Amino acid sequence: MSVVHHRRETRAAAGEAPSVETQAPIVEVTGRRQAAAARRAVATLRIAFGFTFLWAFFDKLFALGYATGVDPQGHVDRFGDAAWIHGGSPTQGFLAFGADGPLESFYHSIAGATWADWLFMLGLLGVGVTMTLGVGMRIGAAAGAVMYLLMWSVVLPPDNNPIIDDHILGAISLVTLALLNAGNAWGLGRWWSSRALMQRYPVLK
Repeated sequence: MSVVHHRRETRAAAGEAPSVETQAPIVEVTGRRQAAAARRAVATLRIAFGFTFLWAFFDKLFALGYATGVDPQGHVDRFGDAAWIHGGSPTQGFLAFGADGPLESFYHSIAGATWADWLFMLGLLGVGVTMTLGVGMRIGAAAGAVMYLLMWSVVLPPDNNPIIDDHILGAISLVTLALLNAGNAWGLGRWWSSRALMQRYPVLK
């Protein structure tokens, strides 16, 4: 062992390139560090998406005054009539006044409908929970991607790009997170996937 170390030190002193034997552990350690950093970055992205959906849910539920509970003049009415718990509609404003393009008449027709409000709010809550906790990622990502695509179709073409906007990027990102098993890092993904029901029905992972 001492002979090997002596040879390595001699080569380094002579300015020789490290051998493959010397490089391998360095590459292995670097690869592990990069993989760990990538897992943490993906987990951070997953949690950020989860928080985004959960925040939208609670803002519309209680009218927290960020997107819901603010009138056109900028006056804030937190926990007021715009809150879903007080009879406000989470879909009325956007679909009735924001829709534009080939699907405008369709979205106008469902704006404020009870079933549309419930589906929208349940979608926000469900996707938010799955992404934040890292469980049920496949269903959560699919539901979130569909929601993003539907919101993208409300205004066509998008204002700042003829094809792609943040909704399309969000849909792609959610699908990518599910494919990367993003719930395994900083989440309950591994525990969730080990349950007998998940083993029997992998679509629920």
